[in-house]
Amino acid sequence: MIVLDTDVLIEIFDKRSKKGDEALRRILECDDKISITAINLHEIMYGLHKYAKPVREVLQLPVLDYGKEDAQLSAKLEAEAEKAGTTIRRTDAMIAAVTIKNGASLGVL
Repeated sequence: MIVLDTDVLIEIFDKRSKKGDEALRRILECDDKISITAINLHEIMYGLHKYAKPVREVLQLPVLDYGKEDAQLSAKLEAEAEKAGTTIRRTDAMIAAVTIKNGASLGVL
């Protein structure tokens, strides 16, 4: 399974993006199941509502939930990154936790 990160979705929705065209081509040729997380859905829906863009395509993707185990893992990942001197966005740690828990790969550009 591949979990698409928000930056991939944004590029795909941008009809002028060559990176988005390439990402979509690779997704369509891929044999793996494609999904997003509830956190990605929030980020995309916020942007789409903010800029009054259509939302139908993103709603067709399977959505992986964020639960108690994910919260524990994402907090650990964020704390470990901080200890190592790297600051990561909380939502990125949350998406990573859901991806790890589901044994998936994270699709990024």
